[in-house]
Amino acid sequence: MNRIPLLLAALAAAALLSASPAEAETYVPGEVIVKYRDGTSGIAQQAVEQTTGTDILLEAPGGTAQLEIEDGDSVRQTVDELQSDPSVAYARPNYVARASAFVPDDPAFPRQWNLSGPFGVNMPEAWDLAAARGAPGGAGAVVAVLDTGVAYQNYGRYRRAPDLRRFVRGYDFVDFDRHPNDQNGHGTHVSGTIAQTTNNGLGAAGIAYMAKIMPVRGLDADGAGDTFSISRGIRFAARRNVDVINLSLEFDASVRASQIPDIVSALRYAREKGVVVVAAGGNQGDALVAYPARARSVIGVAATTIRGCQADYSNSGVSTDLAAPGGGVDAMNSDDAYDEAVCRPKERGPFIFQETFTTSVRRFGLPRGYEGTSMASPHVAGAAALVVATQRLGANPEPGEVERLLESTARDIGEPGFDNRYGHGLLDVAAALRYPAPPPPPPGESPLRRRSP
Repeated sequence: MNRIPLLLAALAAAALLSASPAEAETYVPGEVIVKYRDGTSGIAQQAVEQTTGTDILLEAPGGTAQLEIEDGDSVRQTVDELQSDPSVAYARPNYVARASAFVPDDPAFPRQWNLSGPFGVNMPEAWDLAAARGAPGGAGAVVAVLDTGVAYQNYGRYRRAPDLRRFVRGYDFVDFDRHPNDQNGHGTHVSGTIAQTTNNGLGAAGIAYMAKIMPVRGLDADGAGDTFSISRGIRFAARRNVDVINLSLEFDASVRASQIPDIVSALRYAREKGVVVVAAGGNQGDALVAYPARARSVIGVAATTIRGCQADYSNSGVSTDLAAPGGGVDAMNSDDAYDEAVCRPKERGPFIFQETFTTSVRRFGLPRGYEGTSMASPHVAGAAALVVATQRLGANPEPGEVERLLESTARDIGEPGFDNRYGHGLLDVAAALRYPAPPPPPPGESPLRRRSP
């Protein structure tokens, strides 16, 4: 788990330009970089520094030195003074470089705190890293969304969501046909977090925006689905070699594995087929993660708010693997220093904004009201798609390897180390694409903490 510092680096400029206020922000105030001419003695260098009101801070290989301005002059004035001395080869401001990041032009992106805010999943850098690895936006990955369907086609009264573009054929296990169109809006919203078209000047952004979505309808227009339909949907997707299955659905936390053997068996089957399965931890505010997220073969996801706190609805427990943004109100936790310091339970936080339909299946927008572990889960599914597409762990990584990478690179929030509210921490997609892969677990030892079937 990692806490990522801001990257600052000093650069020597090729030529000195007039410094406007905007330019002044691009270099360190009160410092300059100087290089003395070959053969300049230490005594002569000290004399130059005394004359220009500077003092040496650090020396670097190659004969350059970092000087601190002590006489109150501006950086520009000090550089001019140094440049005029015959002992000086050149003097420059100590320019600042920052990690470059892709910022999309989607008009709703500034509202997507979950992707780029202080407690977002660090997508701008992640998008750059995915592109550098040859898989921009997770191109080549396929994610099955088993949900209320997806607005993926113009068919009868249904319309495709304008900002969703890439699909593979799915199936409707509610109406038993080949048209798993969304009648609720939930599945389309979830699909948007994973793969909404990005940097096209329309709507919002998606995590793996070049990945393909397989719509699998297992929940009806009211958002309810039975064990048989859901288990068949899982097996359908796994047989067709998808890379990731997202399950933004939950059974009651009281339901045990022995009561849903078809679900547990289907999840094991998907694991055996090499599919990463991600599921919502549940929205009952319970101290027990709900199935299917509780299953050993699934990455169980808790929800966080804009302040990086557990959402008040989010289930917790030993089966929590990761946390990701779900929106809403901070939970009233005061039993650890982190939550007590940063959380504000009485203040409402923003929702998760993605495109879905609004007043009918033909009208689309960015509606308010979407929050939950259902919204958190697709962040992890999208991250898994990027890991697979970039071959970060090789051409055909095992689901356990993908899970271990996402967990080991998560930001440690809450109590230090693993905890029941945030699991291994807050998802950090850029870190997962940046750092060396974690070592495999010792022989015979599972990388997973959970003990449920």
